[in-house]
Amino acid sequence: MLQQLFELFILALPIACIAWTVTHEEVFREPREFCVKNAKQGRTILYRKFFYLFTCEYCFSHYVTLAIVVVTDFHLLFEDWRGYLIAGFSLVWIANIYMSLFAYIRQDIKKEKTEITLLEKKSEVLSETTDKKS
Repeated sequence: MLQQLFELFILALPIACIAWTVTHEEVFREPREFCVKNAKQGRTILYRKFFYLFTCEYCFSHYVTLAIVVVTDFHLLFEDWRGYLIAGFSLVWIANIYMSLFAYIRQDIKKEKTEITLLEKKSEVLSETTDKKS
């Protein structure tokens, strides 16, 4: 059981990485923009939902998880189909926790960079004002 738990947390890492990269990072910007356009402008609901799956990290993580479960033959608690089902949803859940933490960290880093930039600009303005008075 401990081995399965360890594998659960390790296998969720590449799932999170792949799902985040495809749905957020610049390297997949053009295909993602194509999918966003088709998700909004498609004629049928099935067509729109198909393309939406490639723009949502939560949705996309289900498909990445399915591929990982098939490739690794990973299952939890049971040796039959129930183990694959439990493993799939558990991997999605852990992977999405990882992605949420990553998004939070990135947001915090961006906030800190913005605050630093503002402080630097304020410091420049103060030094210019001080230089003009001298």
